Formats: sequence, structure tokens, C-alpha cells
Amino acid sequence: MEPERLDLPDGRRIAYARAMGGGPGIVFLGGFRSDMTGTKATFLEDRARAQGRAFLRFDYTGHGASSGAFEEGCIGDWAQDATDALDRLSEGPQILVGSSMGGWIALLVGLRRPERVAGIVGIAAAPDFTEDAMWDGADDAQKARLMGEGRLELPSAYSDGPYVITRRLIEDGRERLVLRTPLRLGCPLRLLHGTADADVAASVALRLLAHAEGPDVRLTLVKDADHRFSAPDNLELIAATVDELGRAPLAGDGARG
Repeated sequence: MEPERLDLPDGRRIAYARAMGGGPGIVFLGGFRSDMTGTKATFLEDRARAQGRAFLRFDYTGHGASSGAFEEGCIGDWAQDATDALDRLSEGPQILVGSSMGGWIALLVGLRRPERVAGIVGIAAAPDFTEDAMWDGADDAQKARLMGEGRLELPSAYSDGPYVITRRLIEDGRERLVLRTPLRLGCPLRLLHGTADADVAASVALRLLAHAEGPDVRLTLVKDADHRFSAPDNLELIAATVDELGRAPLAGDGARG
């Protein structure tokens, strides 16, 4: 199926697919350089449709079928895409499901729109990765080239060619860090992380668990699961986690006590 398009006043065109249904709805937020056609997104959409639940997946600008060039984007841009998608393409409370970078984006959206977010599920969540992995992982020569030339090419385990880190990506990321300042969430947070994740260490999930403040924060570590977290049992765990949050009383609901 061809994706639909959301045309925004500043010229961005966000490609998306959605299913109408009951709530809380589900919004899937993909990872760095990924698109909305991945295994986790389509699996959750199929489950949502079978349950009659609203579901939304989309491509950030510079990703997939959306407008823009990937190398020109940054965390702030993609968080704005997610906020616009939430505001314009969904109604009522939503459960944000963020994979890798999408986990960071979900936290930023949750802070911006607490009244719209019924829960957050982070799958191999990678908050602050531009600083803690990209910048801290670069040597002095790479840092000098990045700051002087504005870009740096690094090999990728997920594609044939290299991927580009830009100075704008690093500097904008520093304005969006969530692990250095209080992270007060008004909704449940569920973190799912594999012990065999070679891209985002389980220590990141433990750090986020310790740092986040909210009414209900939990981490599930899955032995031998990798960063993709797309094996059949991993997918079922994601779906069960989303279902559990969907059954929970909303914040402020009298049923919460």
C-alpha cells in the first residue's frame, strides 16, 4: 500500500500509515535511519487492526518515503515530526512505542505532550546516543574533522555504505539530552532490552531506569535478544507490553486510586 502524506506549513511532507480504531491508540517511532516498513512496526499494526485499536506509523523527514535529506536532519527535527504526527494524525491518549532512537524521541514527545501520552514503551531505547555513543566514541582526529568539516562518515552494520554524522546532529542532540536533567514522566514507562544488544548496551537501559521519574517505571531484560528485538518471542513481548499499558487506568483517572 502507498503511504499517505501529511503536508505541513513549512514544506515538510511526512509519509504515514494509520488504522482507525479505539484507544488508547498506538504510535510507533522508528530508529535512526530506519523507516516505517520494519518488522516491529508492521507487526504491531497487524495486531492493532485485529484488536480494533487505532495505530499510526510514519517516517521522519529524511527517512523512508518522507521529504528531506537524511544528512540534514537532527534529533530536534525528528522530535518535531513525531509531535506533528501525534497532534495531527491521532486523537486522544496514545501509547508511544519507540525503537532505539525512537525511544529517545518518545521521551521528548512525552515531555512535550504529557496530556496525550498514556504510556511509553522503549525497545532498545537509545537516549542521548549522539553524545554518549557518537561523540564519546569518536577519537580526537574524528572529532576535529567533524567540527572542522561539519561531517564524518562512519561504517554501518546495517547497510553497505557508510552513514554520515553531522556537526548539526551532535550540537542539536546536546540540546535534547534527557539523562542529564530531571526526567519526570506523567505516564508509565516500559523498557525492553536485550542482553546481546551490540549497539546499545544494557547499561543504557539501567541508567534510564534509575534516572526516570514516573508513576510506574519498569525494565525487562531479555537474555540473548539483539538490538533488532524482532525475533518472534520478542515481538510477542512487545505486543503484551503494549496491551498491558492499554488496559491500565489513565493518569488522573479515579480508578488509579
